Amino acid sequence: MTSQPVPRASRVLYAGAAVADGLGPALRRPVSVAIEDGIVTGIFDGDGEGADAGTTVVDASGATIVPGLVDCHSHLTLQGGAQWIARGADPTPDLVDAAERNAAALLQAGVRWVRDVGSPRRADGGDGRERALALGLRDRWRDRPGYPYIRAAGTWLTKAGSLPAGLAVEVTDADGLLAAAIAQLDDGADLVKLYLDGPDAGVAPWSADEVAKVVAAVHARGATVAAHGSGLANCRLAADSAVDTLEHGFTLDGEIARTLAANGVTLVSTLSVMHSWLTFGATTTLDRFTGDASRSAISERLEVAEESIRIAHRAGVAIAAGSDFGGGSVRAGHLAWEVEALVRAGLEPWEALGAATWQGGRVFGDPDAGRISVGGPAHFTLVHGDPLSDPAALWRVWRVV
Repeated sequence: MTSQPVPRASRVLYAGAAVADGLGPALRRPVSVAIEDGIVTGIFDGDGEGADAGTTVVDASGATIVPGLVDCHSHLTLQGGAQWIARGADPTPDLVDAAERNAAALLQAGVRWVRDVGSPRRADGGDGRERALALGLRDRWRDRPGYPYIRAAGTWLTKAGSLPAGLAVEVTDADGLLAAAIAQLDDGADLVKLYLDGPDAGVAPWSADEVAKVVAAVHARGATVAAHGSGLANCRLAADSAVDTLEHGFTLDGEIARTLAANGVTLVSTLSVMHSWLTFGATTTLDRFTGDASRSAISERLEVAEESIRIAHRAGVAIAAGSDFGGGSVRAGHLAWEVEALVRAGLEPWEALGAATWQGGRVFGDPDAGRISVGGPAHFTLVHGDPLSDPAALWRVWRVV
């Protein structure tokens, strides 16, 4: 199918490329994409012959155009690495510097839309209020060239004793949880982040009814709820309470997956975090999260997490991709690793790419995010190779538009 061009006086034409958009299993080629003033003005089948006078033609033959990627699970103000939790206590200027570096790395990798799902609370340098640091960054970066689009949660909302002291907003009961969620929205959060892994790893910290009340209150304010859940009980809680997204979802069974699908909960996969854990062995941080940080124990957890993806996929659960950069040892700009991990877990390459493009855009809440369409923003990347057969092609970035 060939779209009709929007007439313009002068344009740039990326000519003769292939297109992989994650909407189907086959490349479109050859295709030429015209842009002007940051907008896609035409998508043509063919190699761009007969381009209008005044059009700058970029020979894109041999390259594949991929929509700007959407990272649905990130922590902009954190540096990642084995000690990511400890680094959350760094001075505010260091966290801001980390965010600036992360923003640059994201755009270099073609990641254009980013969902921040938790940052430390600090006086953000604006009006002096203490709130989640990513909220101030989102506001300062808005509409500035060279920065990604941001949807930002506040900070993590946890049952007391779930995370190291000082990192999150801790509550002791359901009333406190609801009040804390509303306070995040009052601070300007686009979404609320619930941390459902409680102090007892095998016991859900709240009931489904209690969390559902938070979801209803947040939805009434026009925002969404992202729920961290890794263990079986906590993933079941996320499914039963119909949050918008289950983050991680490392331990699912068929019943939980069917409930996720029935309640319209999207699974935001972060398998690449476990792959990253395999590279640096046991650390204090990993001991905190795994109980056993040996390579064999992490490999076993990864196998369970991959099987959970397969279970979710078979049940029809929508899957979006997140790197968990900054907050889970992965670094910014490495969303391609998650696409590869999803393929290893059983998704077709085009489905895994869709998780990092249009499915991520749906979670982000922007119909243009992760898509290329006439009249939409000209955010795309040219890579060498075919990501629909070789997801590693996403690492081979030639040009970011």
